[in-house]
Order: sequence, then structure tokens, then C-alpha cells
Amino acid sequence: MSTRRHRAFYMFAAPWIVGFLLLTIVPMAYALWLSLTTYDGISPHWRFIGLANYRELFADPVTWDALGRAGLFALTSVPLSIVAGLGLAVLINRPLRARALFRTLLYLPAVVPPVGAGLAFKSLFDQNSGAANGVLNIFGIDALGWLADPYARYVLLMTVLWTAGNVMIISLAGLQDVPRELHEAARIDGASAWRTFRSVTVPLLSPVLLFQTVTGVIASVQTIMPLLLAAEPTTGGVTAIPQSTYMYMMHVFAEYFALGRYGYASALLWVLFVLILVVTGLIFRFTSGVVFYNVDPEAKK
Repeated sequence: MSTRRHRAFYMFAAPWIVGFLLLTIVPMAYALWLSLTTYDGISPHWRFIGLANYRELFADPVTWDALGRAGLFALTSVPLSIVAGLGLAVLINRPLRARALFRTLLYLPAVVPPVGAGLAFKSLFDQNSGAANGVLNIFGIDALGWLADPYARYVLLMTVLWTAGNVMIISLAGLQDVPRELHEAARIDGASAWRTFRSVTVPLLSPVLLFQTVTGVIASVQTIMPLLLAAEPTTGGVTAIPQSTYMYMMHVFAEYFALGRYGYASALLWVLFVLILVVTGLIFRFTSGVVFYNVDPEAKK
């Protein structure tokens, strides 16, 4: 019976295991090998150069500037999206009429593909024919170059807030898991609504907020939206991206497709992978004392 159970387990898990090996481990290993070469994706003449790409990477000021912009974007976009999503979740968690309709409408932007969202925002904020400048013209304000510096960063943040429904739906699930008895006990003790939310709801939502923080940081440093908002949506047009939104993944894209430096771009991606691991570990390390679990996650069964 034990052998049959083990065989059944591996049979059901085999599709995922094979997919993980072929679509994750093998590509990562191939990218690691490429990062040690001068391969350009086309020419058969390439050579093994060891850690030369990594040495160039750490000495490249463009790489550090792009990484700094990605970090700054994560520091601003992740808290904004979490606060916006939690605020929307609190509102639609109340007993309102047509609550299901509001939930659907608020979550709907989150299911729009990133390409469609990027093209929609590009049309909306186009300097010549965009609706945003059309509204400004009504009030006698000159048209603004929304997709150029210094406004491009704000348009990028708007794209993040526009998809806050994804954070909202997860926060809503967390809110509905908070025991009502604790809220009732807080009201009996004379706690205000804000004090109850701060001292009861937020601590119980801390695992959800931690999950959203980790996934939000990972997603924000890998954002490709500036490429979709660029004035020239071509492979070489990556250089037309405003300086304020030229972030790490934009630099990777430029090295891969505009310059054809597959080896150097692979090194950039591996450095990003290690940085994400380090940042995720630090987040778990420094939040271990403020995250409250109803059940000890490390308790032995």
C-alpha cells in the first residue's frame, strides 16, 4: 500500500516536476552558462570569458543607476499598492448595496493583460491625442508630455494603482478571515474604529501584508511597463525610454535585444536573481517579530 501511494504521488506530481526541470532549471542553467561567454545570439563565433561579464557589470554606472531606479520604484509602488488595495478591501467589506458589482468593477483592471494596459495608458496620456491633455485643454492648460520626463514616473505609478484590485481581493480574503469576536471585544472595551483597525485587524492581516510585500517587490523590480509606454515601441526604441523610468529590466532588455549582448544580459539577470533572494530573506528576517500567525508556521505536526 505504501509503494502504491508513493507511485501515485509521483505520477500526479510528474507533470509539475518535468515542467519545473525543463522550463525553470534548464533555462536558468543555460543563462548561467551564457553569462560566462560572449555569445550574441547570432554569431557562431563566441568564447568563454569566465567572470568578465560580472566584473564589467559591477563597474558599469548605467547598471547601478538602473538598479537604483528599480529600487526606488519598489519603495514607492509597493506601499502605495498595498495601502490602496487594503483601503478598497475595507470599503467593499462593508454591508453595501450591489457589493458584488463593486468588487467585480474594482477587480476588473487586474485581469487586463499588461500589454493591453500599457497600450491603453499610452493612448490615454499621449501628448497629441490623449484624453488627459484633452481634459487639461478644457481648463486652458497647455498639453503636457506625460510620457517624457519628469511626468513619466507618475504615469508608471498610475499603472500600478490601476491594478490595485489584485491586492484588494487578497486583502479582502484576509479581512473576512479576522474573527468577529475580536472586533466585538474591542468595541466593548471602548476602542474606536481606527484603534480596532490598527490594533486588531492589521496585526491579524500581517501575514497577508507580508505576502503582498514580498510579491510586490519581486514584481516591481521586474516591471517591463516602461517599454510599453515608450514613445518608440520598437526593439531599438528602448533607448527612447525616459531616464526616470529606465530601470533594471529596461537595461536588461536593451542589452539583450538592442545590443545583442546575450552573455552580459544573462549576467544581469543572474545578479537580479541573487538580489531578489537576498532582499526576500531580509524582509522575512526583519519582519519575523511583527508578523502574527494564528497558527505557528514552524510548529511540528
